[in-house]
Amino acid sequence: MEIKLFIREPITMVFTFALPLLFLFVMGEVFGNTPDPDGIVYGGVGPMNYYTPAYIGLVMASIGMVALPAHLAAYRERGVLRRLRASSLLTWRVFGSQVIVGFAIAVICAILLTIVARFAYGIDLPKMPVLTVAAFVTSLLSFAALGVLLGALLPTTRAAQGVGLVLFFVMLILGGARPPREVMTGIMRPIGEAMPLWHVISLLQGPWLGFGWNWTEFIIVAGIMVISALLSLRFFRWE
Repeated sequence: MEIKLFIREPITMVFTFALPLLFLFVMGEVFGNTPDPDGIVYGGVGPMNYYTPAYIGLVMASIGMVALPAHLAAYRERGVLRRLRASSLLTWRVFGSQVIVGFAIAVICAILLTIVARFAYGIDLPKMPVLTVAAFVTSLLSFAALGVLLGALLPTTRAAQGVGLVLFFVMLILGGARPPREVMTGIMRPIGEAMPLWHVISLLQGPWLGFGWNWTEFIIVAGIMVISALLSLRFFRWE
């Protein structure tokens, strides 16, 4: 049922499926996949090898910042959560259903982005597939926990959509999914490094590009997940 409700929301479908693909084609047509000869930008790899895991992270950000908060806030605003509480449904089941749907959508989008990028720009597949999957699961759970936290704190659908969209576009611009980190100057880089998407992309790119597992980024991403989950349980309101 939650999957059906997710698909019926046009804004969530646009932000999870359409936008990452659009950005992938735009960046691919602009930069191609030829590595920087000096090895300074994009970590010495092809631009599309760099951006493909970044846009998989962007899918997770859209689920966590746009889809989940608005969905939970709408449930509260319409009295759905109140009726669920009357049915003695446990809180973790309400959260869990949202996370499962977000996980399924993210997997589909990740596969779609990888296939498109592979055929259109000849990207390399993940160098360390097992570690890439581990990074993917950790990152997705972290953004899902953030999304549930926003849905728990924000009282209305409009508030959830407004806050979520602002956070999403700030992450898009400064979180490592648009301008290369190497060209960021001044205040741009510190703001970007404060964004969860920055650390998620770094965690995904490490095993994907063969750079290895980044324990620092893993601790940060996992910490965001645990803290968000605990705060969600603490501040969640049925009405």
